[in-house]
Amino acid sequence: MTYALAFINPFLAARLKRPASSSHERLPLLPQMDQPLLARLPRAPKNASPVPGLTSLYHKEDTSNCGSRGYPGNCGGNLIKDLLTFFAVGTCFDPMTGSGTCRDVCDKLGIYCWSSDLHDGADACDASQFPRGCFEFAWIHPPYFRQKLFSDDSRCLSRAPSLQAFIDRYRLVVGNCIGALKPGGKLAILMGDYLDRELGYVPLVYWTKRLAFEAGLGQCAPDIARFLHGCGSSRKTYRTSFIPMLHDVCMIFEKRS
Repeated sequence: MTYALAFINPFLAARLKRPASSSHERLPLLPQMDQPLLARLPRAPKNASPVPGLTSLYHKEDTSNCGSRGYPGNCGGNLIKDLLTFFAVGTCFDPMTGSGTCRDVCDKLGIYCWSSDLHDGADACDASQFPRGCFEFAWIHPPYFRQKLFSDDSRCLSRAPSLQAFIDRYRLVVGNCIGALKPGGKLAILMGDYLDRELGYVPLVYWTKRLAFEAGLGQCAPDIARFLHGCGSSRKTYRTSFIPMLHDVCMIFEKRS
């Protein structure tokens, strides 16, 4: 005696009668990590800011076509533009210009910018090379110690032989920026922590604040976590286990009278 499948297992029989779905309608079993992932950000309160999109979470991906994306560690110009606009800056000091992002932003905004770099022979640690007490705003994006090497010049912060040597020269850069600012001027520093093969986790954001406070600066705005869009490490696969760093931090200080 034989029985129909519908009699033995009506649920399976009904399933087999369903039309097969096309491949594009099927959901992937695993998330496609090369696709953009969306995260819901907290809603910012409305206020009188001239730059409403400038918050402590900076997620703009557009580079604003300033500087060179091919330059190691290049920072897009949007954050700089937003800060210059928020603080209504008229003069800017840019002693570590790199690929020229800050200079390009200032040119677009019609802001006077003193721009120099070690590649042109100007050492940001040497106060004798810069004007004093005349700028409203200073921007620096120093090397994150030896995470990336920017020059063969031994004076480059990325070539410092030790963390202490890096901090000692970094202190000179911060001091020179303070000297170039007017009283009440703002110093914006973009810095990130990183994992060193020899030293382990290097908290460069902590060291930045420590140097700034020791020099008499006061922090005048919240830390801005800048999302690292387009970071080279995001396209790599590692065999070790670690918590990926997906942001760096912009800290804004004020020169007190």
